Amino acid sequence: MILAIESSCDDSSVAIMKASDFSLIHYEKISQEKEHAKYGGVVPELAARLHTAALPKVILRAKEHFKALKAIAVTNEPGLSVSLLPGIVAAKALATALNLPLISVNHLVGHIYSLFLEGPIKLPLGVLLVSGGHTMILGISKTGVISVLGATSDDSFGESFDKSAKMLGLGYPGGPQIQNLALKGDDRAYDFSLPLKGTKRLEYSFSGLKNQVRLACLELENSRIPYSVIPRLDRGISSENSRISYSVIPRLDRGISSENSRIPSENSRIPSQQKANIAASFERVACLHIIDRLKLAFSSQKWARFGVVGGASANLRLRSMLESLCASYDCELLFAPLEYCSDNAVMIARAAVAKYHNKDFCQNLEMHPRSSLENLKII
Repeated sequence: MILAIESSCDDSSVAIMKASDFSLIHYEKISQEKEHAKYGGVVPELAARLHTAALPKVILRAKEHFKALKAIAVTNEPGLSVSLLPGIVAAKALATALNLPLISVNHLVGHIYSLFLEGPIKLPLGVLLVSGGHTMILGISKTGVISVLGATSDDSFGESFDKSAKMLGLGYPGGPQIQNLALKGDDRAYDFSLPLKGTKRLEYSFSGLKNQVRLACLELENSRIPYSVIPRLDRGISSENSRISYSVIPRLDRGISSENSRIPSENSRIPSQQKANIAASFERVACLHIIDRLKLAFSSQKWARFGVVGGASANLRLRSMLESLCASYDCELLFAPLEYCSDNAVMIARAAVAKYHNKDFCQNLEMHPRSSLENLKII
């Protein structure tokens, strides 16, 4: 059995999995959402203190299984440095006390293994990784080598939901808040533009869409400042692949008051129906952007199966659109179980089992808050 520890962001989690048949023996997770909600996002220093307090207790509650353990696994990359550190310290201490080898696990590889918690991994595989911190399209070869086919150039899918929810005066995390509110809204009420529409670049960009939400909120909060989004032609447009810069400017035909703020109030004065309309329109376009870029990937890749992982993959609209996309390409669609979409130690334990069978132990465990998946081998 392998004990795994996950603490890369704001969840303190421990799991124990049998290496022989992937059966889950023990699992516990302590979420910090309530503590961070008042700040509208994760506060790293607070997360570190909460991990330091929670991990010893969670590990101790798994004590009855210590004698059967064969290795200790821990997330060491990527993540918040102050969050990774408590998990790594706890793993080193436990491995030393029990005289067991250490296994380091890449958090994002853990998400990939969340697709195969109860059985062997199936390759080759295409993967969409959508979380609070990452948005990537990955290709994994028969031999388990990862290629990063596309990624976001600014905000992630999940991050855009968090920030949009904050501008609408909703709670944290923003994904469930936006999704629930969107059910009450008209998703065509706001004609938000589709990011990177018409380009052939395999990448994502959510900052422009997020800014459209900001402008919609501002205009509703203070109707004295309508805003316009116009293309900047100072550099010209040479081809369909050229980057087009946009400028957000106040329309002067109705005047500007010095009291007006460019940033929506967190305690938004927006009417509830308009909030729902903005949420629905944003969610529709954000999910369309995911699908639009995936169509580019599918046009050049021949995947028999495609997996979707990460906390933001729990979005129901996105899941429905992905089902239609994969059906049109006759591709098997794989989802992680909903309870294991967000950060958890079960997926870390599953990834560690693969490394255990390969005797891939870590002699000098180091922390890497930033790391790349490119050319990483996962089996």
